Amino acid sequence: MKNIRNFSIIAHIDHGKSTLADRFIQICKGLPEREMKNRVLDSMDLEKERGITIKAQSVSLAYKSLCGKNFFLNFIDTPGHVNFSYEVSRSLHACEGVLLVIDSTQGVEAQTLANCIFAMKRNLKIIPVINKIDLPTSNVDKSIMEIEEIIGIDTKDYVKCSAKTGYGIIDLLEKIVSCIPCPSGKKIFKLQALIIDSWFDNYLGVIILVRIKNGILLPNSKIKIINTGYTCKIEKIGIFTPKKVYKNKLIAGEIGWVICGTKKVSNILVGHTITNFENPAKFCITNFSKTKPQIYISLFPIKSEKYKNLKDGIRKLSLNDNALYYEKEHSKSLGFGFRCGFVGLLHMEIVKERLEREYYVEIISTYPNVIYKIYTKKNKIIHVDNPAKFPDKKYIKHIEEPISKCTILSPIIFFGRIIQLCVNKRGIQKKIKYYHNQVCIVYEIPTSEIIIDFFDKIKSLSKGYASLEYNFLKYKKTDVIKLDILINSKKIDALSYIIYNNNIYNFAKKILKKIKNTISRHQFEITIQAAIGNKIISKDNIKQLRKNVISKCYGGDITRKKKLLQKQKKGKKKLKRIGKINIPQETFFHILKKS
Repeated sequence: MKNIRNFSIIAHIDHGKSTLADRFIQICKGLPEREMKNRVLDSMDLEKERGITIKAQSVSLAYKSLCGKNFFLNFIDTPGHVNFSYEVSRSLHACEGVLLVIDSTQGVEAQTLANCIFAMKRNLKIIPVINKIDLPTSNVDKSIMEIEEIIGIDTKDYVKCSAKTGYGIIDLLEKIVSCIPCPSGKKIFKLQALIIDSWFDNYLGVIILVRIKNGILLPNSKIKIINTGYTCKIEKIGIFTPKKVYKNKLIAGEIGWVICGTKKVSNILVGHTITNFENPAKFCITNFSKTKPQIYISLFPIKSEKYKNLKDGIRKLSLNDNALYYEKEHSKSLGFGFRCGFVGLLHMEIVKERLEREYYVEIISTYPNVIYKIYTKKNKIIHVDNPAKFPDKKYIKHIEEPISKCTILSPIIFFGRIIQLCVNKRGIQKKIKYYHNQVCIVYEIPTSEIIIDFFDKIKSLSKGYASLEYNFLKYKKTDVIKLDILINSKKIDALSYIIYNNNIYNFAKKILKKIKNTISRHQFEITIQAAIGNKIISKDNIKQLRKNVISKCYGGDITRKKKLLQKQKKGKKKLKRIGKINIPQETFFHILKKS
């Protein structure tokens, strides 16, 4: 155990974590040279297409130091985007140290600060790594100064390197084996293993990634989940190098994978503790908290026969995504589906794309909402994340909405634009601090204003240089209202929204215009309305298709033509009263896609 080192690689998005992991694998000969490629740990097509890490990946490597000692390095490459911070916090529970990677051309960014705070709370050894020093715009001194001023950690153990060229990687490996402490725990103690990740394989069932805290884990042994009492038999165990390698045991301090021989994904959850069935440990390893979703969206299959695919997909994805919340839901317009909670819009987009690609189901998603606290006149508190559950205005005393603390790091030249954006998003300024050519801005902004397009607008206004990190802060009294959409006086439950009162009229006009351009014309006129309770605030019409009933009249008296037109007019009125509007699922998809 003295020669084992467990660490995570953390940083802001696009600061070079995955490239650094590639160099570790290459130098430690985890893969043959012919199998090496860029971003070798990004296994999903989505990761390769978007150029971001979505899932934390564990690798075990053998490294012979310059002094001749053999070390075993277990490291976890983590995502850098704010929407996947739960992957970072989960990974840190398996480590004794972290590499804090800083892009020397950009310096410290908001998510760098947030990830480092996670590590500091866990009392982990932090090694600052100044990356991309081969670039002409690199500024190592500025990066070191920002680490000390903004993050507030000692930089005496810092290492500068270029993950792309390999410069400084050996120095970094030497720093890892000399500075990061070896794991605590004993092989002779009763087995305790923390489940830090899990996923579903169609052929092997549930596969879990564990960090052995105490004891030894053997194949073909019977284990017990201390948290739930569930028991099963271990079939095979091993490590990732990054290839899957089978082993005959996992000892205290190691990180490895375990095939449990079960296909019930709800029995083995991330954060639970494994022990031996015959000689069990009494206590769980300290569990890490489940990430709370920030936004809620309903997902429905476009084709109802694909509901089972959607159900299986969400159930299996939630196995290794503790930030994904879901429950069954039914809509009169869209049928059966699920109400799902996500950390942010990128998290939602990734889950949707994975469901469509891996489980072959096309999905409609409703407008995103946050959780509102509604205080009724009977002194009850209702938590509402779905407009369908929003009570009538006459029963409401007042409403509170979630407020997030937003930390924005930006070059000073973009300061004015970002301040204006925060004001437009109903933000309240709390703090401004200058660091040479950078400025740190702290605002309190309603979460509902952040989840839609706030991150994209900040990147656009700052030409990609500003960064955002946000966390839930508190609930605050607000003035929001439910907007209903009616088509021929019938309320469409899938097209209801909870909107801030000052924006309601503009939003209503925009939605009605979109609906008008999407729904096809019928044999009768269609009236579309936006309403607050019983009050209509906006209205539009979709003109009817008109058949030329007088085309068969060749000459003759004009009264004959008038009689036919009058008869058609009466028929249109009757059809409008009893006719059904055909709104296919694809129409909802186009309406809700960019609402």
